[in-house]
Amino acid sequence: MNSAILQRPTLVLNRDWQPIHVATVARALVMVYQGTALVVDPDDFSMYTWSDWTELAPVDGDPFIQSVSLRLRVPEVVALKEFDRVPFHSVPFSRRNLFKRDHNTCQYCGRQVAAELLTIDHVIPRAKGGESTWENCVLACTECNRRKGSRTPEEAGMKLRRKPVRPKWRPLYAAREIRVESWTRFISEAYWNVTLEK
Repeated sequence: MNSAILQRPTLVLNRDWQPIHVATVARALVMVYQGTALVVDPDDFSMYTWSDWTELAPVDGDPFIQSVSLRLRVPEVVALKEFDRVPFHSVPFSRRNLFKRDHNTCQYCGRQVAAELLTIDHVIPRAKGGESTWENCVLACTECNRRKGSRTPEEAGMKLRRKPVRPKWRPLYAAREIRVESWTRFISEAYWNVTLEK
């Protein structure tokens, strides 16, 4: 039970409370213990050091970590005590990330269909030297993919809904599909919606 709880996500805020990362509960607790971060109570925004946090009893129904001598509340949000630069990363090209970028939508006809009815289409076909890159791959429904075949969209008389580009990485992209209710006090709904936009 404790090992599963230690792998749960914790939102990491910069000193200015800007969301910059998602860490595991285990990593967040280490940062608090070492004094590099404080636990933030998402209800009233109180901040707690390690010793303060260990004094708080878990709320009924909330997850906790049981040690020999205490029950430790699971932090959902921590804030760094010193400013940390916002990390720069690029979004790796993968099937999962391509589905996320294109919002499970065919980039030719615009239909949003079940994932098993979508394929990855090379805008410039591999047979013509097209590579598997962000700028050359899009989602296509099986019907549009079959219609396009091994031709370019122009040759097939088809038009892309938008030009495929490498998505911009946002600090919370690492969170993938994770959404913790208390995080909405620190992250706007619009931020979630543009996490993987162009």
